[in-house]
Amino acid sequence: MGGKMWWRSRDRSVNLKSEIQNLKWAAVLAVVFTLAIGGAAALAQQPKKVHRIGYLSSSDPAADSARSEAVRLALHERGYIEGQNIATDYRYAEGKRDRLPELAAELVRLKVDIILAASGDLLIRTAMKATKTIPIVMVVGASDPVAAGLIDSLARPGGNVTGVTNLGRELGGKRLELLKEAVPKVVRVAVLYEPASSPSIIEVKEYLPVSAGVLKLTLQPREARDADDFDKIFAALNKQRPDALYVSAGPLMNANQNRIVGFALKSRLPSLYQRRAFVEAGGLMSYAADQADSYKRVAYFVDRILKGANPADLPVEQPTNFELVINLKTAKQIGLTIPQKVLARADKVIK
Repeated sequence: MGGKMWWRSRDRSVNLKSEIQNLKWAAVLAVVFTLAIGGAAALAQQPKKVHRIGYLSSSDPAADSARSEAVRLALHERGYIEGQNIATDYRYAEGKRDRLPELAAELVRLKVDIILAASGDLLIRTAMKATKTIPIVMVVGASDPVAAGLIDSLARPGGNVTGVTNLGRELGGKRLELLKEAVPKVVRVAVLYEPASSPSIIEVKEYLPVSAGVLKLTLQPREARDADDFDKIFAALNKQRPDALYVSAGPLMNANQNRIVGFALKSRLPSLYQRRAFVEAGGLMSYAADQADSYKRVAYFVDRILKGANPADLPVEQPTNFELVINLKTAKQIGLTIPQKVLARADKVIK
């Protein structure tokens, strides 16, 4: 009998030790579980990194709004949302070139992760002078960034500049052809351009004259050095009465978009532009690279760089899609009938 009690006592002792051991393990697991939950909560509460983007434009906010908004939407499609994981600092020169260096310097002082150079050789070069380390993405870059000395080559740009270039001046001949088809009676074409813009000078002095000779057009170049020149140019054109107006691209032109379009409408002049925004504002026609496609590619470059890619190794891209935009409402307003064969070729007709 005593032996049986001893075994029962021993069994109870073993069971007690086992229960104590189980309780210890349960406590340990509870602590581990609590720490895991707490750690996960702490990680969840940690704020996401917000990338800072600098947007530098030669134009003003209103004239540049279509482009800046398109870039914002393209970035949104790739998961970059303003106020959540990106914050954009906008700087506008409003057509005043002398403001660009200080605006670029401001973005550098803000320590942005990327600078988006909205357009033009001068603007891109200004950003390059402000920083050799912050990546610069060309939103609508130079026609020939290699010749302009902005990059080493399209395939391997080198340095801190990459992005999307355009074919602005090279398309000048095609624009004159379209103008001649849309307005067969056109002979004298006033060409409005900026002498401070080297691409515009090359376009007006080299590209356009060749095509004009083939099409038997007479070009009447008019220089606009600053905003005060427009009234004098418009007064001179009212006296000369050209058959059409060709507007070259440039920051001064972009900043004075509404003045130029308003003059063409008031003077009943068929007008041709390098930017769709001018046609949407009331201009007659534009022929250029598909900007929506270009802006999507800008978002691609931003995404790659923010994920660690070196801009020196990201090939600069040229546009492959082009669009003809015609404002039919403007055509009717100036008393012009656009031939059906030209309308049929348009990618967009504004009615």
